[in-house]
Amino acid sequence: MFPAYWASGAGDCATIVDVLSAGALRAHLLAARLAGSVATSREESLRSYRLFAARDPRVLIGLDPEWTWRQRDLIGLMADRCGVSADPRCTSGRDVIDPDRTLAALDAFAERLSAAARRRVPVLLGTGHPHRLLGFYAALADALSAAGCDVLTLAQGSSVDITTRFGLRTHNLDYVRGVALVREPGARAAGREPGAHTHSPLPVRTVLSAATEAGGTLPELVIGDHGWVCGAGQLGFEAIGLADTDDPALFVGEAEGRVSVVVPLDDAVRSDYYRPITRYVLNRACLSQ
Repeated sequence: MFPAYWASGAGDCATIVDVLSAGALRAHLLAARLAGSVATSREESLRSYRLFAARDPRVLIGLDPEWTWRQRDLIGLMADRCGVSADPRCTSGRDVIDPDRTLAALDAFAERLSAAARRRVPVLLGTGHPHRLLGFYAALADALSAAGCDVLTLAQGSSVDITTRFGLRTHNLDYVRGVALVREPGARAAGREPGAHTHSPLPVRTVLSAATEAGGTLPELVIGDHGWVCGAGQLGFEAIGLADTDDPALFVGEAEGRVSVVVPLDDAVRSDYYRPITRYVLNRACLSQ
């Protein structure tokens, strides 16, 4: 069981997390295979790097890279940001994420949350992994709302046409506990799980376009994964999120300065395995309740 540690003041909070929680979280990352040897295969990652180098929109997920990225450049970037093998001759087996890189990125992620909470800025949270990560983002939404941030729920019910492996499918934008996701028509009642898995940037574009057209509040921080982060970052919004080794777009966005923080981890393990990460981040950001 991962221990939860609480503190009242900002200084105490940082000290308790650093001294008591980082080592336990590192062990949890490895035991749950959120880091270390992860389920994502080297073959999957290399395929994504090839497609990204060819500027395939399925892998760009809303990012329009400014630099030229060849596959070997992406391997080098992902080795630096995630800890995957830098050897292009390594073409099979399970990919690897360095848990120390994950911890460092979680600390940077928490710092962005803390800054947003201090300034009480409007925030938007969205996920393309609702079955796995909804609980993580919902806890952040609750904490940020309690700190005085406006958690935006814009364009609820809007239709979004997303290309899937089955062709073009219409999805509906919905929010669960303050977190945006999309559902296919005929899915369970609005406001409940599950939502659809998607990498598309179209949902966040729909949300931001609707807010702009209505003259409504725009987010000063977008939190999420996949197209939610890349799509927002490409449009000039500060964005932070989580990404696996086969999602190079987020790390390219970070390298080019359009994404603020990307946390490398396996984004498809059991949902309860993310709870220790949630506690760590909220404690580190001094947002625990």
